[in-house]
Amino acid sequence: MIKHSIESLLVAAALVAGGCAGEDGKDGTNGTNGTNGMNGEDGTNGTNGTNGTNGTNGTDASARVLSFTPVSAPVTDADKRAVIATPEAFLDGQTVAMTYKTEARSGAMFGANVFGKIVDQNGNAVHAADGSDFVSPSNDFSSILDVGNQLYEITHFETQPGGMYISNLSQDAAGMLTMTATKPVDFSSVHGLWNPCAGSVTPWNTHLGSEEYPQDARQTETATTVANVTGSSNTNMLRYFGLDPATATVAQAKAAFKPYYYGFPVEVVVGNGGTTTVKKHYAMGRHAVELAYVMPDRKTVYITDDGTNDSLQMFIAKTAGDLSEGRLYAARWFQTSATGAPHGTADLFWVELGTNAKSSDVEALVTGGITFSQIFDTATMAADGSCPAGFTGVNVDASISGECLSLRTGMELAASRLESRRYAAYLGATTEFRKLEGITYNAAGHRLYVAFSELNNGTKNADARDKGGPNHMRLAENKCGAVFELTVAHDSVIGSDFVATDARALLEGIWLNDPANPNPYPANSPYAGKNECSVSAIANPDNLSFVPGYNMLLVGEDSGSEHQNDAVWAYNTETGSLDRIMTTPYGAETTGVYFYPNVRGHAYIKAQVQHPFGESDQGSMMDPSELRSYTGYIGPLPSMQ
Repeated sequence: MIKHSIESLLVAAALVAGGCAGEDGKDGTNGTNGTNGMNGEDGTNGTNGTNGTNGTNGTDASARVLSFTPVSAPVTDADKRAVIATPEAFLDGQTVAMTYKTEARSGAMFGANVFGKIVDQNGNAVHAADGSDFVSPSNDFSSILDVGNQLYEITHFETQPGGMYISNLSQDAAGMLTMTATKPVDFSSVHGLWNPCAGSVTPWNTHLGSEEYPQDARQTETATTVANVTGSSNTNMLRYFGLDPATATVAQAKAAFKPYYYGFPVEVVVGNGGTTTVKKHYAMGRHAVELAYVMPDRKTVYITDDGTNDSLQMFIAKTAGDLSEGRLYAARWFQTSATGAPHGTADLFWVELGTNAKSSDVEALVTGGITFSQIFDTATMAADGSCPAGFTGVNVDASISGECLSLRTGMELAASRLESRRYAAYLGATTEFRKLEGITYNAAGHRLYVAFSELNNGTKNADARDKGGPNHMRLAENKCGAVFELTVAHDSVIGSDFVATDARALLEGIWLNDPANPNPYPANSPYAGKNECSVSAIANPDNLSFVPGYNMLLVGEDSGSEHQNDAVWAYNTETGSLDRIMTTPYGAETTGVYFYPNVRGHAYIKAQVQHPFGESDQGSMMDPSELRSYTGYIGPLPSMQ
């Protein structure tokens, strides 16, 4: 860990910028020579942008052998409508037959309950604008928990209002899982659930979810229309409180909806008999939470922040296994690769956002009605991005184009936990990350892997999103995104063995429509017109999961025009091989990719299929049933623990 002031690190970063990309094997410019280019499908020289997997020093020399029979990028209309998974894995010398097993699709009936039907604070159906019961097609993370001799699965439904369903699973002798019952989880004690996205399973066997894209509290406070109170969505959070957005007044909307209740990691504890206890961890800070990931010490937690001009944050719990109290940090990016050069590298420094905080104290602020204007004073930013004396310029989130802020007296706690991204920028941390998505850990290699779904906006040099900010990140633009590898080590000041110290691009997509070097598919290619990124490489990485003992990183995509059919990939961090192991229907995204090494003697790759035809090709839908999402898995495999 670097133990210097931010000022001294700025000097150090300036000295090494552009000159140390090759140190410690970090640039690895030989890449992997294409790793067979996925059988040369696209004729783009088969490169996959892994940029130096032989230099990571993060592989497990004792790893066993795992590979998969790859699946091709879909070409026919039939294949583009289907969920297709690898038919077999090669595991430590044996061939294992595999499939994609659908446990349930949204709208499926289990007794009196409809899987994915969103309910309000009283347990009644939330209605869509046309008055029908709203069944979400947007399932995301789905955990498997073994509690009291029963297997349970908790599934996110990523809408506003959001929902989670807890389902009973049965497992046969071959390891096949079947959903036998389901019911909604009650979130009325925490004011409902907002946009639950990715998640993880804690080391103490609880479900750790998320609330993504919380409403800007500054906009809510000054809103003069109902639409601006909660922001736009397919259903609108006001319906959770029994209000119709079309008829509610602004006063009614503001009385029902407090934006500071949303944007936090959400933990669900399952008890015997399938009872659930829900907690929002206000002490962990408010973000567009994609994912909170607990490290093996049960105290260090990384939180990815999805959107534009966002931050990477780290929470250190006061007590192992208890996320209700602790300290919060945000990353400061010191770029060590040349401005605009591919395969970016950086050193990381962690800025503490105030001091130790308890969730109960933060929740009390929200219950007391705290508003944005009670936390910060604001001023008008000049055209050149400068601020008046006494104000600090920040540029955060997709809805903001530069702000001048001054923290009001005594508001450190409120700022750090309720305006975590703004306060991170205010204190000098980096808020130029773009769509930080999945995160996972390789314990043998002491490496974190973090998905940057796109490299654009604030991650670029001198972008419009840098107005008012410090322009810390100056990476090469890549619409296809990248997976970064972060080294973790002991830090005596922070008091954790799992503090990320540096970052480098490990696995990158190939942008065919790169303005600097365009190489689109020719008109006669089956991939022309619908794929801005090479189908032989990743595009818009989202969920990540690591297979311990096998040097295998699983990468799920959330892609629009970049890949017509999103995929799940298996990437060997030692050899650089990259195999597509699953594809999804038109307009869908892969969600909740998560590896379970041993569930009662069997291993599973969980993977959901969200909103088919939702992001593209809407006109290709032939039957409404095609719009239903999928909850399921690739497998089963024998236990790999």
